[in-house]
Amino acid sequence: MSQTTSTASSARTRTLSSRADTASGAPAASGPLSQGREFVWTTADFARVQGLIYQRAGISLHDGKHAMVYSRLSRRLRETGHSSFNEYLSWLETHDGPEWQEFVNALTTNLTAFFREQHHFEILAAHLKSKPSGTPWRVWCNAASTGEEPYSIVMTALEALGPSAPFKLTASDIDSRVLATAAQGVYRLDNVKGLSPERLHHFFLRGKAGNEGLVRAKPEMRKAIEFMSVNLIRDDWPFREPFDVVFCRNVMIYFDAPTQRKVLERIHRVLKPGGMLFVGHAENFSESRDLFTLRGKTVYERR
Repeated sequence: MSQTTSTASSARTRTLSSRADTASGAPAASGPLSQGREFVWTTADFARVQGLIYQRAGISLHDGKHAMVYSRLSRRLRETGHSSFNEYLSWLETHDGPEWQEFVNALTTNLTAFFREQHHFEILAAHLKSKPSGTPWRVWCNAASTGEEPYSIVMTALEALGPSAPFKLTASDIDSRVLATAAQGVYRLDNVKGLSPERLHHFFLRGKAGNEGLVRAKPEMRKAIEFMSVNLIRDDWPFREPFDVVFCRNVMIYFDAPTQRKVLERIHRVLKPGGMLFVGHAENFSESRDLFTLRGKTVYERR
């Protein structure tokens, strides 16, 4: 929410796995679904989860997500010592503690990669070069996930503007665990195999001895990024200055239409006039023409 979404939200590319619970679709409205399972699991439990994750993260879980939700949340039952979903959810509803974050983390999956949807980074580079040298840039990536998208943005900026350019990226996510991974900037070689040898050499340090097979983003990359937790559906975004560019990719496909509209209105408020909004390949906001004008393939300009 990466809110992926995940949020939400990769990126922060944020997604939910799409296994159906049964071959015939969603089960009956209220019966138990616990055959061969460790915990009793009913459609009433699922409906409660749907309501709670919608309230907390704006994510709309459709009825084909039974298997995924059971698998993810059963781990939370074991971790917290609860013997049933009813007991766990009742406890969650009456406590406002750190388990809420674990609940959200459990229901978001982050699928991401360096320079995913390459055309966006080509458009970003051209946009960055279109302003006079020395122009300060503020960019927000609101589905940071494990960091591949934010570091791709920073690499693009450093290549386009040079190492001393006044460029600052805010990278946020609703999932606290992936955000911590992103801040570390450490990846296995398999995760960076899509990068050119030149970029690997220029932007990453190779691990030695016990860190063999790992790379870490160089300090000049990490210092350009401020990582923070932001819930896209809450109206408490901590920004004081507007952004020139916002990346919100593959997050809002997990929101219903009213939630999408609210988030777009808030993004509109934190973007400068003429600022660019990059969205996912499956996202289309043509119904919000009063806020944004399409300027390229899944790239919008703030009106």
